[in-house]
Amino acid sequence: MNLGVIWIIAIIVFAVLEAVTYQLISTWFAIGSVGGLVAYLLGFDFNVQMTVFLALSIITLCCLRPLSVKKLKPKGLKTNTENIIGKEVLITETVDNTKECGKGKIGGMEWTVRSDDNSVIPEKQLAVIEKIEGVKLIVKPKGE
Repeated sequence: MNLGVIWIIAIIVFAVLEAVTYQLISTWFAIGSVGGLVAYLLGFDFNVQMTVFLALSIITLCCLRPLSVKKLKPKGLKTNTENIIGKEVLITETVDNTKECGKGKIGGMEWTVRSDDNSVIPEKQLAVIEKIEGVKLIVKPKGE
């Protein structure tokens, strides 16, 4: 098989792989394959083509990957948990910060609950979610 066809197949394979994964894994090799194809078209032997492929792949990987990751990295990943701040939670286990106990249920999910002002909130009462710290809801008794 002709080396030019192999380089074209490599370009296509790496480009399709990149399109499928969205991980910036094979873009660099697709660019290197283009360099290998150009070296082939200029009449260089296989060793030079492979050297161009490897060198161009490594250079683009080392130079462009940090920039692209920085640009594509999400700034402050938001989660759905932020949507429950300000909502009511039903206390299912008495909240007592000194005893490090307390549970509440919201939307069918049970959470560990702590009081924002160290007050004791009895079971079966409603509380309002002030904030979330890790996996704990920080609440205040409803009506304050």
